[in-house]
Amino acid sequence: MISIFQAIILGLVQGFTELFPISSLGHSVIIPSLLGWNIQQNASYFLTFLVATHLATALALLVFFWRDWVLIVKGIVRSIASRGIQKDDTYAKLGWLLIIATIPAGILGLVFQKKISDLFASAQLAAAFLIVNGLILFTAEWLRTSTNRRRTRQQTDESIAKLHWWQGAGIGVAQACALIPGISRSGASMAASMFAGLNNEAAARFSFLLATPVIGAAALLKLPDLATHSEAPLRGAFIVGAVCAGVAAYLSTRFLIRYFQTKTLTPFAIYCVVAGSIYSAILMVR
Repeated sequence: MISIFQAIILGLVQGFTELFPISSLGHSVIIPSLLGWNIQQNASYFLTFLVATHLATALALLVFFWRDWVLIVKGIVRSIASRGIQKDDTYAKLGWLLIIATIPAGILGLVFQKKISDLFASAQLAAAFLIVNGLILFTAEWLRTSTNRRRTRQQTDESIAKLHWWQGAGIGVAQACALIPGISRSGASMAASMFAGLNNEAAARFSFLLATPVIGAAALLKLPDLATHSEAPLRGAFIVGAVCAGVAAYLSTRFLIRYFQTKTLTPFAIYCVVAGSIYSAILMVR
């Protein structure tokens, strides 16, 4: 089962690694194996714990970006009322791009739900995919064409709104790869956004906005599991883990929004390749 101490560690790890492009699911699968914790990662109680921490992460993102979501929702409502998107309506276009990019992850998650949950039992596989995640980040930086420079929030959102609809769908497909432990949702969506022509700052902002409906919807779908009788003994651990994840996610977002104004994905790519290699080596000898 999951102790309070383990819930704190896993909650903090999930909250930080969900926004940092280094795979929260991968670390949630790898860390218990590295530390020798007797936790069955593909058991229902562990998946329910992940639901609780992901829901907290989505709520933290919603709180952080609440002003942006007000503008986005108003933009969507305007487009519905006028039966079209005005050329200069940045937030209407941004809102529909987020909707389009959310759909692939939702469909693939429902279709492959059982097969994906089976992957949670393999820490070795998660470590291997962590290396793959690092290579994806390296490639994104290598192919990036937009330079990093400080922009206002409006300028950043305008650059995102210039994406084509098919590019938004492509970003959605890319982030669906994060259903595999070891592949980062934020890393995959940022890489795809950079391939589409965004710089690091705009790619990070779009990825973080996109995380709210994707993570939130997936968590809400499994929310009834938290109320089942079989999970009652672990409810305290779930709550503690969720609080830790929410706080960590909020702080991570605040840091990364500033970081990507001038910095790149390269340090995270290096970490994923090096850490994934070390984790693989340790797990192989056990």
